[in-house]
Order: sequence, then structure tokens, then C-alpha cells
Amino acid sequence: MIDTNENVRYDCFRGCVISGNEEAGVEEIRYRQGCCKLEVYDYLKGIGQEQYNNFFEVRFKNTRKGFYVNASGQTIKTGDLVVVEAQTGHDLGIVTLEGPIVARQMKCRGVDPEKTVFRKIYRKAKTYDIERWQDAIAREQETMIRARVLAANLGLEMKIGDVEFQGDGTKAIFYYIADGRVDFRQLIKDFAEEFHIRVEMKQIGARQEAGLIGGLGICGRELCCANYITEFKSITTSAARVQDLSLNPQKLAGQCGKLKCCLNYEVSNYMDAHSRIPKVSEPLEFEDGLAYLVKTDILAETMYFSYEKGSLAKMYPLPASEVREIIMMNRNGQKPETLLPDAEPVAPEFVTAVGDDSISRFDEARKKKRRNKNRNNKNKGNKGGNNPKPKKDA
Repeated sequence: MIDTNENVRYDCFRGCVISGNEEAGVEEIRYRQGCCKLEVYDYLKGIGQEQYNNFFEVRFKNTRKGFYVNASGQTIKTGDLVVVEAQTGHDLGIVTLEGPIVARQMKCRGVDPEKTVFRKIYRKAKTYDIERWQDAIAREQETMIRARVLAANLGLEMKIGDVEFQGDGTKAIFYYIADGRVDFRQLIKDFAEEFHIRVEMKQIGARQEAGLIGGLGICGRELCCANYITEFKSITTSAARVQDLSLNPQKLAGQCGKLKCCLNYEVSNYMDAHSRIPKVSEPLEFEDGLAYLVKTDILAETMYFSYEKGSLAKMYPLPASEVREIIMMNRNGQKPETLLPDAEPVAPEFVTAVGDDSISRFDEARKKKRRNKNRNNKNKGNKGGNNPKPKKDA
């Protein structure tokens, strides 16, 4: 995204703000925490521990992060652009975490600080490092489009979802999606000849691709895979069945085309509630007839029954615990009196709202003036003169 008024560009794939004119050169690059995917809140900010002073979390494009040790001797803090060690050459990233919170992140990802050999932070990025980094970033979109053409020419059943250049521009990571095994040996040769770089192919899944691209879900919030999910667990339709959801693929599928990750969030609560709800395979027997199960409110642990099979007109709720007792009574040959409650539920009276939206309802009511017809007629008769009527003789 580009702000043309202030010559500001927002690189949400790397979480930074670039200010300055491209023709005159980049003036400043700042870390923008708001658009950082898989962002971690540093609740230990301001707390120092000598053991973890030299460990930092460095973020690259999209969700790729790594832990590095400061070997430069410089003072490094969150938001600094640093040049780090890579497998071949060097890379450039943004420091996203520092201090004791880095140790917590290592523990979450299963990284042992005592046994792991960490790569080094060489120095803070200088002006020519940043310019070279920006030149490499500018090549990514064009390279991805050309790479898709080369893959299609070879007839490979794969999709190249993204391309990430290394900070020094000598290497690129091609993220691809494929259902099966792909022989891309010839493709790597074509990439090396076309782009004159070292090539690394990395296979990702549909959910990981959605996390790399990002977006908003049907709930209106940022996608979970782009926000905080790092490990994707298998999701089956049984999770939807437990929650009594309609098995509609259009509603259950996310932007990746797979089942939504949020289907697993409340499965444990529903399974716990299901354990306290009895299975009703036959209608309940009452003295005044048979009651059939119509529907079940799982979380409220309430079951609705009706005397008419398949009817939704007259349903009467029963707690799951009471239904369990009635089933035991029926097995022992006993029947409760009735399903009907002691008092019939009174429906609220319908009140029409027609006319409430009229604008004249704010006007004051005016009283109508009553006219005396006799008085009006009298005035008309006396219009010619004021002559009294003669009195009759007794």
C-alpha cells in the first residue's frame, strides 16, 4: 500500500514503513508492529536478564522468523534493521523481540538454547544494505510471475505461491503448493539460468499459503493462520457434527479451501456437554401419551419434546438430567403424569407499531372549535338591521 501524499509505503509482508522518494532514494525504514504477522506481545518489556541479553528474534518476509545471537557488539533493540548470517551470503531482517520474552518463544518452539547453534547478527543495516535489500524486494513480483510460466511450460502439477529474495539478492526461496510429489530438478536449472540466483524450493500447504497472503475471515477479523497459528492440526467433519453444524462446504470452508481452523476451538466444550446429555432412541412414555425428541440445545443441556412426531409447533423443554431420570423410570415400567408444565406459557401480546414512524407524532394536538350554527344564522339575520322580533299577544 502506498500513501502518495506523504511518499510513504507500507510493506505489510515484512512489517515496515518506507518513507521517502524512490527516485531520490529511501530516506527511512521503520518497523510497524501493527501489520506484523504472527506478532508476539512482549509482556516482559523493561525486564532485563543477563542470560538472554544477546538473543533476538528476527523477522523476515511473511511468517518466517528466526532466533539469532548478537555477535556485533552493537546495542540492538526491537525495530532495528540488522544484517544476519545466512546459509550462503547474508540476509536482512527486522528485530521483533528482545529480552526474556525470547526465551519464552524458544521454549514454545522447542529450541534449546544450550544445544542449538544460533546464527549471528553481523551488524545494524547500513544505507547500502537497505538499498540492496529494496532492489531485491522489487524483483519478487516479476520473478514469481515468470516462475509460474516456466513451471507451466514443463507441465508440472504445482503452484508457486510466493517468492522471497534474500537480503543480498543472491538467493530466492520459491514457495510452492502441490498435492503429490513433484520432480522439479529441471525447473531449478531453468530458474538459475533465468534469474541468475541460487534457488531454494519450499513446499507449503493451502493453510500456510493463506497465512502468507493474509486477509479477513468471515468473522471480520484477521485470519488465524496469519495472526497466531504456527502449527496446523488436522480438521475433520466430525468437529462440525459434534457442534450440530450443517455440513455445508461453502460455510465450513475457509479462504484456503479447507475446513476452517476455528471448528476445533469449541469441540472440547461440546464433547463435555454431550457427555451429560442422554441418548434418546425411543420416545418418552407419559400417562397422557408419547413425547418425541425434536431438538437439543447442547450447550444449555436442554432437550425439547413434542407429543406430535416431527412437529415444531408445541415443544416443551426438559433439562437433560430430568430426561435421564424419565428414561430410567420408563425402563422400570413407570410413567410420569405429563410433559405439560403446570402453567401454560403466556405469549406476549402483539402490539402494532404502524404509525409510530409518522413525523406528525411530534406535533401538539390541536383542539377543534365547535361552531354554533344557530348563532351564525342569527348573525346572518341581523346583518340588515337590529330589529327585534314582535312578541305574541297573550
